Amino acid sequence: MTGTRQILFVQGGGEGTHDAWDDKLVGSLRRALGEGYEVRYPRMPDERDPGYASWGPAILRGTAGLGDGAAVIGHSVGGTMLVRALAERPRGRLAAIVLISAPFVGEGGWPDEESGLPADLGARLPQGVPVHVFHGLDDDTVPPSHADLYARVIPQARVHRLPGRDHQLGDDLREVAAVLVPGGGQSPGRTNSGWSSSRSQLPSG
Repeated sequence: MTGTRQILFVQGGGEGTHDAWDDKLVGSLRRALGEGYEVRYPRMPDERDPGYASWGPAILRGTAGLGDGAAVIGHSVGGTMLVRALAERPRGRLAAIVLISAPFVGEGGWPDEESGLPADLGARLPQGVPVHVFHGLDDDTVPPSHADLYARVIPQARVHRLPGRDHQLGDDLREVAAVLVPGGGQSPGRTNSGWSSSRSQLPSG
C-alpha cells in the first residue's frame, strides 16, 4: 500500500468491547481520515480482564509491524497499556501517540502495582513524537482529571478536553483525525483548552 499512512488502534477493555463498542470509534476514524490511511485494529487477548502481561506483548507486536511515520492510538485502558509499552520499548519514527479517555495508573490516579506508569514517562517515550491526550469532560468511567495527570508526567503532551463528550467521545473521532492529518492540528476550531463540541453526551461504554 504505497503512500498509505498506517495507524494502530488499541481497543479498550471489557467484554464485547472490540466488536460492540470500539469498532464504532475505528469506523468514525476511518471515515474522518478518508483514503490514504490504513487503520489497523487488532483484537487484544482476554478483553474481559486486560492485563499488561498479555496486552503488552500484543501491543509491541502491533507496533513492530508498522512502517516509519505511523501513528498509534489507544482507547481507555488500551491507551494506558500502549503508553507503558512504548515507554519500556521505545519505537522511533512515529508520527504521533494519541491517548483517548485513558485512565492514569499511578500517583493521583488509579492504583495498580502491575501497570503503574513511571513519573518520568515523557522522557521515556520516543523523543520528538507529538503526544495528544483526548478526554471527554462528561466521561463518567474515567475522571477527566486523569488527562491532567498525564500532562504532569508527559510535559510534551497536548491535552484536548472535549465538552459534552463521554468515555466513547460520542463515537466521533473527527478531532482525533484532525491531529493526524498533516497540517490538521492548525484547525481554527481548536481553543486553548483543546477542541470544543456542542454535541450532547451519548451513553458511555
